[in-house]
Amino acid sequence: MIAGIKSGAVAGIDGYGVNVEIDLARGLPSFTIVGLPNAAVRESRERVCAALRNCGFKVPQKRITVSLAPGDMRKEGAAFDLPIAAGILLASEQVRGARCERILFLGELALDGRLSPVRGVLPVACYAKEHGFACLAVPEENAQEASLVGGIEVASCRHLGDVVELIGGGAPRNPKDAARGAKAAAQPGHFRIHGAGKTAGLDYSQVIGQYTAKRGLEIAAAGGHHMLMIGPPGAGKTMLARRLPSILPPMEEDEAIEYAKVSSVSGRLENEGFFHERPFRAPHHSASDAGLIGGGRYVSPGEITLAHNGILFLDELTEFRRNVLETLRQPLEEGRIVIARAGARTGYPARFQLVAAMNPCPCGYHSTSGGRCVCTPLQVRRYLSKVSGPLLDRIAVFLPVMPVPPEQLCGGAEDGECSERMRERVLRAVDMQRKRFEGLDGVRRNADLTLSMVKKHCIMNDEAAALAAGAQKSLLFSARMRRNIVQVARTIADLAGSETIAAAHMAEAVQYRVPKILDCF
Repeated sequence: MIAGIKSGAVAGIDGYGVNVEIDLARGLPSFTIVGLPNAAVRESRERVCAALRNCGFKVPQKRITVSLAPGDMRKEGAAFDLPIAAGILLASEQVRGARCERILFLGELALDGRLSPVRGVLPVACYAKEHGFACLAVPEENAQEASLVGGIEVASCRHLGDVVELIGGGAPRNPKDAARGAKAAAQPGHFRIHGAGKTAGLDYSQVIGQYTAKRGLEIAAAGGHHMLMIGPPGAGKTMLARRLPSILPPMEEDEAIEYAKVSSVSGRLENEGFFHERPFRAPHHSASDAGLIGGGRYVSPGEITLAHNGILFLDELTEFRRNVLETLRQPLEEGRIVIARAGARTGYPARFQLVAAMNPCPCGYHSTSGGRCVCTPLQVRRYLSKVSGPLLDRIAVFLPVMPVPPEQLCGGAEDGECSERMRERVLRAVDMQRKRFEGLDGVRRNADLTLSMVKKHCIMNDEAAALAAGAQKSLLFSARMRRNIVQVARTIADLAGSETIAAAHMAEAVQYRVPKILDCF
């Protein structure tokens, strides 16, 4: 007899449907799974058989064939345990299901029949809602995550017996361990991303001095621009960067859902708190290219995807291997990474804001007052050559971070403007951009503009246009660099509440790219 059960899987961060078909045929007892299963899926036969026996059901002494369709998509993980077990019970007529056609099953089975949580429930729940399923049966630990979608019934199951009740097969066979089959109408939930909230309590009022750097950070936050801070050790580059989330605008609903999908796939979604806080990722400089962009033996999201809609902070930029840094060039432009493997291509979103920090030379004191640098010009050039020109060309804001004078440090503790006031200005600028770009797909802030959009939405007066043309001619800016300067000028104008880019806005934007400010380049 053949039975069919609906399940789901994840490709990238998007869910898709999987038809689980079970055939019981005469012959020597065997258990075969087809449909490009990986090792974890193949091992489900042991878990399923043990769970069925320990719950009082019989494992059919027949030739069991399990097909996971579509057959050309690789299946990974233990989430197919539950649909396989349910299909065997239906095919062997130990359970009669009256409503299985509109239920999607997902879950890992323990040997005693309990259901364990799995990754990727949120993308599958989105798929189930879009394709008209009436119910989603998931482990109890995943129920709140699935309910985040809303508009679909979520069956929270603790035990295989709960699933038997759900599909109409009678009472659970193990009443001691099986809880009631809780079927709750889905309501919006709130989640905390694992690792988010690490910047709580950090405020720019704690930073003494560095007014120019804080102004550049405010501009970068308002426009979503990539930035690089250069300065000697101990000047405060890392301290400034780690407080940047305190002035960022919160994620909008669709951004939050998209990032929640990323967290669900990577197993970092927790059932508490809020998830509208933008992520802040700071990988160590020893990270590999697969760790940064994603990949590995079993393809998984990298740091650039985990920083989606948030900040990717690369401290000690020149200590990263050059081949690792070069992998960032395409994601910085496209906001997406596609990982190609033999027979499969997996795409992940990667629209992050790059914030980097580095020293100007190996000893760290080049171009600083006092003549402390002991590096030769050749050593400085070799050190800076670790970061390629094409990568630097994609960075819009360069900030020199110099040490705070001793007399200012000794003057007291917090003396700067608080993050709350800076954030108010950022939010006003972001609101202007939201209204300006309403209806433009994929454009939220000024940094997202393409060249054609820049010409349309970044209107300059005559003085600003002449200043931009003169700067490009004298300083030999590339076309991409000029676009970045105009985008930064547009953000500066937004912070000033101006609809037109004036000469003062353009002059400030050019200063963030003039090599004389950073003579180490």
